[in-house]
Amino acid sequence: MQTLLSAEFAEDPQGIEAERILRKCVHCGFCNATCPTYQLIGDELDGPRGRIYQMKLVLEGAIPTKKMQQHLDRCLTCRSCESTCPSGVQYGKLLEIGREIVDERVPRRTKDKLLRKLLTVIVPNGEIFSLLLKVGQLFRSILPISVREKIPFERGQGAVAFQGTDHPRKMVMLAGCAQPALAPNTNVIAKKLLDKMGITLAEVSEAGCCGAVYLHTSEPKNGRQAARKLIDAWHPYLQQGVEAFVMTASGCGSTIKEYAHLLKDDPAYFKKAMVISEKTFDLCEIVEKEMVAGYKVASLGQAKRVAFHPPCTLQHGQKISGKIESILRSSGYELTVVKDPHLCCGSAGTYSLLQPEIASKLRKNKQSALIESNPHVICTANVGCQSWLQTGSNLSVVYWAELLV
Repeated sequence: MQTLLSAEFAEDPQGIEAERILRKCVHCGFCNATCPTYQLIGDELDGPRGRIYQMKLVLEGAIPTKKMQQHLDRCLTCRSCESTCPSGVQYGKLLEIGREIVDERVPRRTKDKLLRKLLTVIVPNGEIFSLLLKVGQLFRSILPISVREKIPFERGQGAVAFQGTDHPRKMVMLAGCAQPALAPNTNVIAKKLLDKMGITLAEVSEAGCCGAVYLHTSEPKNGRQAARKLIDAWHPYLQQGVEAFVMTASGCGSTIKEYAHLLKDDPAYFKKAMVISEKTFDLCEIVEKEMVAGYKVASLGQAKRVAFHPPCTLQHGQKISGKIESILRSSGYELTVVKDPHLCCGSAGTYSLLQPEIASKLRKNKQSALIESNPHVICTANVGCQSWLQTGSNLSVVYWAELLV
């Protein structure tokens, strides 16, 4: 694509990076074929190609508008378009730049600004999030439907204590922000599973938030600061012989694996960020490697037919496809065929709260696709997808590794 950046961006690092990405795009339109919002809305400006065109206009000197901001906001950042693009356009990185530039020039309504600020205050703070969630669950039945559907039902009585063997092989995992409240046993499940494979898995509470929530709400500075905090907490463990950093939420994993890009202009943290990114793996990557020893599930129980929803952050963000399905099949499960597995469920980090109408439609479509082949259970690899898909579903939606322990 031919570009002619305005003087404001021609020498600006963000503008230079955006131009590099833009010039790879040939406007073929393949991306629209796999874009959830374009498929749902049918507006060219609500597809990747249209959004790229709008961002190009701004970088070339056009004045951004409220309508343009809305089209960029409607993007799920699922990055399905990246998986489809034959030219390798890094749409996700371009969108981060475009959103930041537009947000600096187009003031948001007070209500929108307040909601976004509340999300960045509540979600990264596990204690506050957990308290508010419990209050919401307690009064769920009397809340308006629009609020009620955003509050998941309580599952169980909290995390079950687990004391495994102290193995010579050590790995570290992220405690998470929302996950301890929404799915408290997910990390316990991961500990149990890797314990059976001769690996001790530990949490480092000082790591805090991975920074994703700030990036979702156009606060890149706070996102970078969260990344630095996590790096400071994790990096010393490498000197203690920790093999890897294991992610039980693909959304956090996708963010951490891109720390090197996030901190590319920070000389004090760039090299550390590269190491952390290179040593970060989704749980399925570790399990796939360690299952060569012949690990098998002791009992499959009654839930033998499984519908798997691959989170966008796993299949498009981390480019990991087929691993979990292969692990479950080799463990004795029957995987059902799910229509359009590349499409987003609508959770998309903070998207379900910021764009509830579109998100709810996408969830309904995804739930229909998942139950079409009559599975006994639905599983996924990200807490946001798990909680979002469970709302309004008669089937249990579990973390995939729960089926292995």
